[in-house]
Amino acid sequence: MSTEGKTITCKAAIAWEANKPLSVEDVHVAPPREGEVRVRVTFTGLCHTDVYTLSGADPEGAFPSILGHEGAGVVESIGEGVTDVRPGDNVILLYTAECRKCKFCTSGKTNLCQAVRATQGQGVMPDGTKRFTSARTGQELFHFMGTSTFSQYTVVSQYSLVAVDPKAPMDRTCLLGCGVTTGYGAAVYTAKIEPRSTVAIWGMGCVGLAVAYGARERGAKRIIAIDMNPAKEAWAKEFGATEFINPKDVPPVEGGDAMVQHLVAITDGGLDYTFDCTGNIHVMRTALEACHKGWGVSTIIGVAKSGEEISTRPFQLVTGRKWQGSAFGGVKGRTQLPGIVNRYLQGEFKVDEYVTHREPLSRINEGLEHMHEGQCIRCVVDLA
Repeated sequence: MSTEGKTITCKAAIAWEANKPLSVEDVHVAPPREGEVRVRVTFTGLCHTDVYTLSGADPEGAFPSILGHEGAGVVESIGEGVTDVRPGDNVILLYTAECRKCKFCTSGKTNLCQAVRATQGQGVMPDGTKRFTSARTGQELFHFMGTSTFSQYTVVSQYSLVAVDPKAPMDRTCLLGCGVTTGYGAAVYTAKIEPRSTVAIWGMGCVGLAVAYGARERGAKRIIAIDMNPAKEAWAKEFGATEFINPKDVPPVEGGDAMVQHLVAITDGGLDYTFDCTGNIHVMRTALEACHKGWGVSTIIGVAKSGEEISTRPFQLVTGRKWQGSAFGGVKGRTQLPGIVNRYLQGEFKVDEYVTHREPLSRINEGLEHMHEGQCIRCVVDLA
């Protein structure tokens, strides 16, 4: 029986309030309106951004809501005016939209499309309304990052998803909706690492590992992985790192940053490229100051806590170091992700290896716990 134009009742993990476990229960998902698409979500990855918002620290976090932003699925139905996807298409959901029309998209300088950004940040659809309602309470539920992949069905803007080759397994392609693409893109598209470069990466989770993978693809000669968890060393080297440093093993120094001094010493003046994948503002400063004078570039990927600010001596920048940021790796999702999926299918792009844990939707809270155990790169949740 066709569900087109009808409200669908399904299971979703609802974040009723901050710092409380998600509640898996029934929700009503309204049909898509003009310019919208309803998707049957098949798999979603669990990302630290979801945990960050659930903690209450996210200034854009709204409750009650349906979190999740790293998902893949199948188009169930489309609203009026939607032309780029059709029912039955396999898709990856995009928390960074791409309309190809706004000033940002047409500039050729950024992937930060603004078509739906304002309403996305408010937890609503582009017309200011919501598509989720709790079956138990009748209360409307906020959307999250324009995707809300912790639901068996979701409604998104036509600019917030992209159709990909149906041969690609969705329990892997879901990871291209955030972590893998973010790290790889930061190395390849944002920093544009040059061959024979030296690179240092702080934080060897999914994003940091993807940075290492991108750095190796770009021909970096030295890729230093930095993490306080010694278990990450083997993973880091599998993804391209040439060496591993645990900051706990670096002796302290008087009157300076021991990590900066150590890295500058072992790299003959500092790194060509550094990346922060931790969200720690002190690490961000270390990463910048470990860059080589004159040309070192430091890229911030990690999301800091609300209200925190970064600082350094202006002299660090005056003497030629550059500080920059990267969102979704600088990747334009609708334009570039299909090509990355094709490379994966041809065996030219690593994705499978990031998946270390799997859980059903009923155990999504256990999946979130895996992220704190130190043995998890990505946990993929099966929403079937």
